[in-house]
Amino acid sequence: MKIIGIVVLIFSFLVALALGAQNQEIVSFNYLLAKGEFRLSVLLGAIFGIGFILGWISCGMLYLKARLSASSLQKKVNRQQKELDKLRVDPVKEH
Repeated sequence: MKIIGIVVLIFSFLVALALGAQNQEIVSFNYLLAKGEFRLSVLLGAIFGIGFILGWISCGMLYLKARLSASSLQKKVNRQQKELDKLRVDPVKEH
């Protein structure tokens, strides 16, 4: 499954490069603080790269949160399993 994802990523990058090579026009780009004149290929590449990095960061944070939660739950299950095993070996004494 990872191979397919890597192939799709490489294909997307190659398509972006092909589109960038064909679009050498200068475009006006208005952003919050200023206005700039950029080549369309550079603008497409920069926005693609920024989006890719932000996507990796957000997915990485969610993945890390899930791994920490799973680790915590696994420790809890192990602790409860040990307690259950102990109770099975040493029955509760009644007064």
